[in-house]
Formats: sequence, structure tokens, C-alpha cells
Amino acid sequence: MARFFPLSAIARRPLIAGLLVLAALAAAMLASRTLTAQVEGDRGIAAVAGSSDVEVSGIEVDVRGDTAQEAREKGWREAQKLAWAKLKGPALPDNQISSLVSAVVIEQEQIGPKRYIATLGVIFDRARAGRYLGGTAQRSRSAPMLLVPVTITAGTETVYERRNPWQRAWAEFNPGNSRIDYVRPSGAGGDSLLLTYGQTGRRSRTWWRNVLDEFEAADVLTAISRLDYQYPGGPVRGTFTARYGPDNTYLASFTLEAATTEQLPQMLTQAVRRFDSLYEAALADGKLKPDSTLSIGMSGTDPALQRLIEIGRAVQAREAAARSSANAADSSETPSAGATPTATPTAAAVVNSFVVQFASPDAGSIDATLAAVRATPGVRGAATSSLAIGGTSVMRVSYSGSLGELAGALRSRGFSVNQGSNALAISR
Repeated sequence: MARFFPLSAIARRPLIAGLLVLAALAAAMLASRTLTAQVEGDRGIAAVAGSSDVEVSGIEVDVRGDTAQEAREKGWREAQKLAWAKLKGPALPDNQISSLVSAVVIEQEQIGPKRYIATLGVIFDRARAGRYLGGTAQRSRSAPMLLVPVTITAGTETVYERRNPWQRAWAEFNPGNSRIDYVRPSGAGGDSLLLTYGQTGRRSRTWWRNVLDEFEAADVLTAISRLDYQYPGGPVRGTFTARYGPDNTYLASFTLEAATTEQLPQMLTQAVRRFDSLYEAALADGKLKPDSTLSIGMSGTDPALQRLIEIGRAVQAREAAARSSANAADSSETPSAGATPTATPTAAAVVNSFVVQFASPDAGSIDATLAAVRATPGVRGAATSSLAIGGTSVMRVSYSGSLGELAGALRSRGFSVNQGSNALAISR
């Protein structure tokens, strides 16, 4: 009869080690696949119109021809003439008007054997058409504004997690004539991780400053579209809300309705134009000025806390000045015989820049660490240069002193400090 003997402890060790290695490899592969799945797929829609050309939209034509192609060409020529008339341009031959056109946008069309019915948009090249339209005074434009298009439907909030009609409507919008300088991400790659609906509710200036720096924007605009479908294929009611700034400040709202789902793109296109008008009006009223709390010097710090820090530093400066005055008075009362008072030049403080690494398990710890470092005496400024949630982040600190003095100042603030050649690592 066969007998089985248990593995000895020595024999089990290689087996356990091998299983641990396999488990680690499996975990690494799973994490890699998870991260890849979060950014892969067709979710990016690049802006198709971002020039300063002159666009005229909503031109309706209904023409006939001997063939479908002839009717379509005739309809396009008719749309170009109607668009030119809408711009109040001078009378020009048809072929000269066609030479000023850079593109024709098909908003909606129906093609028959000998008939063409369509709603078109005509884009005129500004460089060629400008001399006929006359010079207009240059209107002031806004600072670069990051646009975050949010779609809310069926209880789900979507930005760039997947392609959606609201994202496409903004991508197809031509802001050439707008006073708003829109920054429109494509939504591809890491955009879907960086710009989410949750980000619109954050108040941390540190997070917003890093997001805005990524897209080279000065402030943020949030365009919310809530779509309610009455039934499949039926009417769609849209409630649109315009918000702005890192505090998600309410600006205005309006409602539109599409009779069928096929008319949804036209409704969203109309909504985009309404949003642009709302934001232009807000700019004229002075509401869309970049938020001062997003500046580099105050990023990541609550305004009230920043004010307290400034008051504390002012008190320290006054106390130091009082001590200096007292010492000077004592010295003037007991002059040494034959000594001639001479002014001692004060050496200008040299500001150095150092790299500081710090643990960042969550967003709250990042804000707290930055606030504590900025409040350290001698620190002139601190800004993150690399963020890693759940790992180690990096900030660059401007300090009026040496690296050793900065290490001592941070220790006095309760940090554990490890000093390297030209960098520090701090933790609580």
C-alpha cells in the first residue's frame, strides 16, 4: 500500500518562496491591467474647430437639381451666399464668395434623387474675408479657461470616462468669434483620470493649481448637461447649468427639449451656443476674472489660514525690529572712549531653492504638509513639482538660508527630517 510522507520544513521553504513570487507577479499584472483599463478605449474627441475664422451657422437651404450631386452643390453655393449676406458683406460674384470659404459644416441634411434639404454652417477665412467685412475693434478676451463638460443622465455623472454627445458638441464648437479663450481637452489618455465629476466639487487650490498647470489654463468653467429621456427614442429634456471657478460658483441655467433622440445633437449644439453667450456676459460683468487664490504664492492654502500666516510673520518682523532698536539704543548709551560709530552693512538674505520629498497618502495630507512648510520661518515659497497619491510626492521650497538651517526649521515644526546632499525627506 502506498504511503505519503509530509514535506519537511526544509522542503517546504522553496515551495512557499515560489508561491510568494507567483502571487507577487500576479498582483503586479493585475494592477497593470487595471491602470491600463482606466485610460484605454475610444474616449478622446479632439476639438475639430479652434481657429479664429468667421463662422455662420444655421443656414437652411432647400434646392433642386437634375441629380442628387448637382442639387447638393447648388445647395452649398446657396448657403455660402446666404451666410455672406448674414454677415452684411458687400455684393460679390458667387465664385469670389466661394474663394473666401474655408469649410462648410453639415449640421443636418436630407438628400433626394433631385432635391437637397439641409441646415449648414459656413466658415469664412478671416484673413481673406476680413478686408471685405471691414476692420472691427479687437475685443478683450478672457484668460485661458479650462472647460469641463459634465453629462448627468440615469444617475451617472460622466466627463471623459467614455465618449458622449455633450463632449462631442463642445469639440465641434468653433470659438473663433467668442471672447472666451476655451481650453478644451480631448479626453484621451490620462485626461479621463485627471478631469472627473469629483474634481468639480474639490475646493483644494493645490489640486486645482496642478490641474490647471497641466492644461496651461488660468481658471475653470464647468458646463453641466442633465439629460432626462422620457422613453426610448422619445423626447429628451435637457437642463443646463453654467458654473465657474474652483468653488464651482453658480452662474445661470436654462432648459431645452428635443422631440426625439435623433434631434439630440442639434439641441446640444444650441445649448453650447447659449453657454458661450452666458460666459461672455459674465466676462463683461467682471465675473470671469481668474481666482486670486489660484496664484502660485497661495496655491493649496486656505485664504483665512494664509492671512493668519501673514499676520504671524508681520508680528515676528516687528518684534525683531524692536529688539534691534533696543540693542542699538543700549550701544549708543555706552560708547567706548575714542570710538567712532560706523554703520555696519546688513548682508542681504540669499534665497535658495531645495527639493523636499514628503509622504502623500491622500489629498488632505498634501494640503496639510504644504501649509506647514509654507508657515515655517524663512520659507519664501513652496510648490509641488510631482504628486503621487499613496506614495512620495516632491515639492520645491525657496528658503532664505542653507539646507541644514531648513532641516532644523522643519524639525521645529514637528517633522522627521532626513538630509541628503541637496534635498530633504520629511514625514510626520
